[in-house]
Amino acid sequence: MDEVIYKLDNIIKIYNSGRAERFVATQIVPPSTDPTTGVSCKDVTITPNVSARLYLPKLDADKKVPVLVYYHGGAFCVGSAFDIPWHSYTTALAAKANVIIISIQYRLAPEHPVPVAYEDSYAAFDWVISHADGGSEQLLANHGDLNRLFILGESAGANIVHHVAMYGGAKVHGALLLHPYFLSSKEVESEKKDPQAAENLKGLWKIVCPKTSGLDDPLINPLAEAAPPLGKLRCKRILITVAEKDALRDRGQAYCEKLKESEWKGEVKIWEAAGEGHCFFLANPVSEMALEQDEIVAEFLNKE
Repeated sequence: MDEVIYKLDNIIKIYNSGRAERFVATQIVPPSTDPTTGVSCKDVTITPNVSARLYLPKLDADKKVPVLVYYHGGAFCVGSAFDIPWHSYTTALAAKANVIIISIQYRLAPEHPVPVAYEDSYAAFDWVISHADGGSEQLLANHGDLNRLFILGESAGANIVHHVAMYGGAKVHGALLLHPYFLSSKEVESEKKDPQAAENLKGLWKIVCPKTSGLDDPLINPLAEAAPPLGKLRCKRILITVAEKDALRDRGQAYCEKLKESEWKGEVKIWEAAGEGHCFFLANPVSEMALEQDEIVAEFLNKE
């Protein structure tokens, strides 16, 4: 009998068969040129299972700009690179920061349990860096400066960014983790502000990653004893953003502190959105804090 094993109201219902019902309306936006910013986009196939949307800002014919690989959030089980919130965010960011963005469509749990999302993300990263010597996508090869390669994600996408940074080594110039989805068996103070959200995230992790060792699995807890040392990171700079009312706030702060204590030789910066909750900038991209975060992100991407 197909029984419900996890339910998050108005978001997702997961069955023991691996089937899922998603209640978050997905509004797929076709690729186009944005009339306001002039940013154009096209969809590309990376592997039979992984696709992406490539965003190109208005550029001079011979100009090269930084490249940003974007991993959307959604707790590994909802969301799409082609959905309105992420399409709108990446379009605006490509224009503001004047960067090429490759927004990755990785496979979702529970139909494709974690670690599939990581495997797809590594494959996408490899495809992007293959354009350092030409590659199949001329827009990326002609206009992308892969010496300034950044990776960015929010929530579960920020979790993916940590692992891609470990995987990509020195090929990653900088990493941006917005409201990272990290957990551990030890409660943090910010979880007490929204205990239900914290419990939802903990319960969901065990569903999307059925073979997990638990909340101290290095996949969800990069600070766990069994996790690879942060000193193995080779990127030069990391930006972490958190939100005051987010149950995950202290997870991002702890990650920042551990980076500073580690043998990693790079530069880390953290920024907090006052009075805001988890991934507020996707729901309200023109709020004061969202616009301020945009400035911080764009500055990070263009710092020499």
